[in-house]
Amino acid sequence: MKNIAIFASGSGTNAENIIKHFANHPDIRVVVVLSNNPKAGVLERAKKLEIPSFTFSREDFEQGSPVLKKLAEYHVDFIVLAGFLNIISEAFLNAYPEKVINIHPALLPKHGGKGMYGMRVHEAVIAAKDKKTGITIHYINEYYDNGEIIFQASCPVSAQDTPETVAQKVHALEYEHFPKVIERLWRRGSYEPPWIWSTIEIINNVRKNVKIPALLDTSGFGSRRGPYNCKKCTVSGMRTMR
Repeated sequence: MKNIAIFASGSGTNAENIIKHFANHPDIRVVVVLSNNPKAGVLERAKKLEIPSFTFSREDFEQGSPVLKKLAEYHVDFIVLAGFLNIISEAFLNAYPEKVINIHPALLPKHGGKGMYGMRVHEAVIAAKDKKTGITIHYINEYYDNGEIIFQASCPVSAQDTPETVAQKVHALEYEHFPKVIERLWRRGSYEPPWIWSTIEIINNVRKNVKIPALLDTSGFGSRRGPYNCKKCTVSGMRTMR
């Protein structure tokens, strides 16, 4: 059994979706929810779903050991960031190498970096007159939104869209794909869609050779594939967990 901890700072809709997805899973379960915000809605959602939850101070998180002790208490194997706004410290990266993932509400490397979260991202998409946006699931490293990309899914942006309607489209992608990607990571490559790795490979190779200041998460492992089309979106890239 693989044990997941979810870190969240806000309302927790993604966290709730993930918890429900794995509620009766034979191999994966969410065992604890942690937040840096004692008023976060995710705490109430966790309580209703009978998942233990805890809050921590900035000092405890930066030091690392108090929070890591709690993760060890629940035998956590893997950390999922679902709307968590703090940058991950070196202590966590060392304790969970290549086992911390994040979801970003845009197609990185566009609209990433410090301060780019929530509606700010969708407003930037509209301001840039982008024709598409989406989600990026990636591993965490010491920079904002700069880790290796695991998976992307996109949706169109029309001239009539507003930041609010874009947010609705992106949330739909998050709810559809985030739990499935977590599950596929732990299946060590047994899921075999017709991926073509090229798009993600190009992005990650550029990132390795060009310094992108203050982006956010990841570092990767496993097998590689790339983009394919489905009825609702365009999906690209998948790497499996070691």
